[in-house]
Amino acid sequence: MQRQGSIGGSAAIRLRATGVVLLVAHLVFVAWVTLRPRDVPWVMPTNLHPFAGIRADLRLGWPEAARRIGEGLALLAPLGVLLPLVHGRLRVSPAASLIRTVAAGALLSLGIELLQTGVPGQVADVDSLLLNTAGVALAHAAVVPAARVWLRRRSERRVRAAVPEEASQGRTPRIPRVGIAP
Repeated sequence: MQRQGSIGGSAAIRLRATGVVLLVAHLVFVAWVTLRPRDVPWVMPTNLHPFAGIRADLRLGWPEAARRIGEGLALLAPLGVLLPLVHGRLRVSPAASLIRTVAAGALLSLGIELLQTGVPGQVADVDSLLLNTAGVALAHAAVVPAARVWLRRRSERRVRAAVPEEASQGRTPRIPRVGIAP
């Protein structure tokens, strides 16, 4: 049985399956980037003060600050698109979708930061959590609503093309009047 508001047909199954494959590939890449041990002579202390690392990055100057902040935003940003793609619903509240996706991205980022405490050379940073979550939110807000509108219009055009005009209206059924039984 199909959920109400979800994409129907074999194209939807292929689209969702592609989303699952891309999501798994992205998560493997993120795990490789963030959880592999690094051989460094010394490690910065853990940053538990929000925006302290971002302020320090901004003091480095324009190109270096943009690179570091951009990396933080871009690391989990694809989740903002891939998670709704895997979910596969076209008719859903935009606010609920954004909240669900951002919450999932924040929890995944928190899990990564907690796992990094046990990896040599990797340090937990609250600013990474904030930037990763903001990247998920920005990607979702930039792509998902427009993609859902496009897919809804496309599916409505296909339905209208498949059903002739008079068949969509249908005839009014006539029910014969039945008298009261004696």
